[in-house]
Amino acid sequence: MEGEFIISSIIVDRLNVVLTFNVKPESDNFSESVSPFHNIHSQNSEKKTDTYAEWDTWETIHALRDALSARHNVTLVEANEDFIYKVKEAEPDIVFNVAEGLNGISREAQIPAILEMLGIPYTGSDPQTLSICLDKARTKEILSYYNIKNAKFFITDDVNLSDSRGLTFPLIVKPICEGSSKGIFSSSFVKNESELKSEVARVVNEYNQEALVEEFLSGKEFTVALIGNGAETEVLPIVEINFNEFPKDFTPIYSYEAKWIIDTKENPLDVFTCPAKIDKLLEEKIKKTALAAYKILRCKDWSRIDIRLDNDGEPNVIEINPLPGILPNPEENSCYPKAARSAGLDYSSMINKVLLVAAKRNNLL
Repeated sequence: MEGEFIISSIIVDRLNVVLTFNVKPESDNFSESVSPFHNIHSQNSEKKTDTYAEWDTWETIHALRDALSARHNVTLVEANEDFIYKVKEAEPDIVFNVAEGLNGISREAQIPAILEMLGIPYTGSDPQTLSICLDKARTKEILSYYNIKNAKFFITDDVNLSDSRGLTFPLIVKPICEGSSKGIFSSSFVKNESELKSEVARVVNEYNQEALVEEFLSGKEFTVALIGNGAETEVLPIVEINFNEFPKDFTPIYSYEAKWIIDTKENPLDVFTCPAKIDKLLEEKIKKTALAAYKILRCKDWSRIDIRLDNDGEPNVIEINPLPGILPNPEENSCYPKAARSAGLDYSSMINKVLLVAAKRNNLL
């Protein structure tokens, strides 16, 4: 460590930080074919791949580097097969981890597991939490045990599924272990047994994993950014997704098409409100639900939790994202930075606050 800076009245030594990441291939223009899109808007769009949807662009990685470099010494180390050698060579005080991984359902946990083996501190949740949160069904089972509301569901790998197992249509069909809306298309919203069978077969065959089938929650959708640990965890201003502002006839889910195709830097969807325009009682319910889920899943340092209201207007958790997306450009829709800006944190301050809370948790301060 050398030098120091001051943040939130705390004098912090200048740390040696490794930033580890997965970067989208430069040649990747999302041109590979994926499942057919089932609405008029996407039919006019180039078909795109979701293989690298979870990975970051160089724009994001460089923005992260620049934010951290303002206060620390930063080395970039890609999360590939050479990672273990390069991180040991760098001798960091702490690793800022945004690596999503590629192979297997444990992919988000692999870099933290290596760091724990090497005894190197890192930002974000531990391997167990990352693995559980990527497995949507395991997450829902734990939430259900603790009486945190989430949609009724079942999982299946039966490509010949013949019934909805008592669930009420419409239903949503998702891959069980994907993020960034991978595998969730307009066709994932199913209204009958025939569509259900087709979507389950698509997920099982294309993603080589079980399908998660959930009852559709008809209410408003929100996402909640959290930062910190224990009693010091902060809930940032709530972001609301206004599906009424989606293009006409577009399925009211934040699908891959919505997130990556019709919502672009050049043409951003104007569907997000932060802070959400809701009454105080609902705001407190949403924040309480998000904070409870954060603590029960043992998230560390930061996460973003997606919540949707059921028919009774009660908040239900639909997903926990312990590696939240953090696009740096305010013109792009990235909900964690959007919530941070609403709380008075610019991009650099947000990133360095995450590092600060991780450093405190690891007794580096």
